[in-house]
Amino acid sequence: MEFAPTTLTAAEEELRSEVREFLAEELPPDFRPGLGMAAGHNPGFSRKLAARGWVGMAIPPQYGGHGRTAVDRFIVTEELLAAGAPLGAHFVADRQTGPALLHYGTEEQRQRFLPAISAGECWFSLGMSEPDSGSDLASVRTAATKVDGGWLINGTKIWTSGAHLNHYFAVLCRTSPNEGDRHAGLSQLIVDLSAPGVKISPIPYLDGSHHFNEVLLQDVFVPDDMVLGEVGSGWRQVTSELAYERSGPDRYLSTFNVYREMLRELADQPLDDTQTRTVGYLAARFWTIRQLSLSVARLIDARRAPAMEAAFVKDMGTVFEQESIGLLRAAADRELDPGRGSLFARLLAEAILTGPSFTLRGGTTEVLRSVAAKGLGR
Repeated sequence: MEFAPTTLTAAEEELRSEVREFLAEELPPDFRPGLGMAAGHNPGFSRKLAARGWVGMAIPPQYGGHGRTAVDRFIVTEELLAAGAPLGAHFVADRQTGPALLHYGTEEQRQRFLPAISAGECWFSLGMSEPDSGSDLASVRTAATKVDGGWLINGTKIWTSGAHLNHYFAVLCRTSPNEGDRHAGLSQLIVDLSAPGVKISPIPYLDGSHHFNEVLLQDVFVPDDMVLGEVGSGWRQVTSELAYERSGPDRYLSTFNVYREMLRELADQPLDDTQTRTVGYLAARFWTIRQLSLSVARLIDARRAPAMEAAFVKDMGTVFEQESIGLLRAAADRELDPGRGSLFARLLAEAILTGPSFTLRGGTTEVLRSVAAKGLGR
C-alpha cells in the first residue's frame, strides 16, 4: 500500500476559502449541523452547489461536469461535512455513480445521467448489500433473468441509504448461476426506484430518524440499455467503484461536529489533564486519517485504483468515529450536562444512537481488513 505525504497547493487552498465563504453565506445562523452523510437531503442546497461548479466536479465538461481533480472534490466535500451541510441529495451520485458511469457506462447512459448529476438534479442510491450477505458482496442472491428487451430482477437489497428520496440505484445482481466462482456472473443494472415492482420500506434509527431502507424487487423490468458496463463484469466494476466510496472525508468526519461543539462548550473553562489529552488525541487522529484520505485522492488523480488503500482508510476512519463517541461521551459525563439541551448534547445523543452504523456502511470492519491485508502481502 502507498500513502505518500501530500499538502494542498495554493490553488487548492483558495478553493477551500471559497467554499467556506459560500457556507457562511448559505447556512443560516441557527443552522443545526448534521453528522456526516446523514446531514440532510436538501435538493435546493445541492442545486446551489451545482451552480457554483461543486457537484460533478470530476465529470468532464462534455457531460456537464467541470473536469476538476479528485483532490478538488475532496476539499469541497471535506468543507461540507465539517459544516454539517445538507449534502444528502447529490452525494452518492456525485461520489460514486458518476465515476462508475464514466468508466463503464455507455455513451447514451453518460449523456442521459451525467449532466443531470452535475446539475444536482439526479440522485442515486447504492444497491449492493443484502440480508444475510452484508459486505460479502460475492454472495448476493438478487437475480436478473434475461427477457425480451431487458431483464427481470427479483431480490432484496438492504441498508439502502436514501432510497425513499432518490431516483435510481445501481443494483449488483446475479445474471448467471453461481457455478463455483462466486465472483463470476455478477452484473450491475440501473433501476428506477419508482418502477413497478419496487417496494421501499424504512429501517429507522433508534431515535426514529430515517436514512436506511430495505428495497424489495419483484419482477422489476430493466431495459437492456440500463445495464451498467458488461454483463458478468459486476464484481470487477464494484470493487473498483468502492475506492471512491471508502476513502473520502465521509469516513472520518461523522463525529467532527460533536467534537467542535464540545470545544465550544469547554472554551470558557480550564481543561484538566484528562480533557487536554482527549482534545489532543482526537485532533491528532482527525488530522492523521485526513492525511491518509487525501493521499488516496492523489492516487485517484494519478489514475491508480487504490482499493486496498481505500479499505484501510475506511477501516481506520470509521473505527475512530466510533471510538471518538465514547471519548466525547466521557467528557460530557465528567464536565458537561447533556440534559440541558445544548447543541453539543443533541449531537452527542444522535452520534450515540447512529454510531453503530459507521463500521457497517461501505463494508464491515472484518471485510475491509481482509482487503487491506492483501496489500500487506499477508
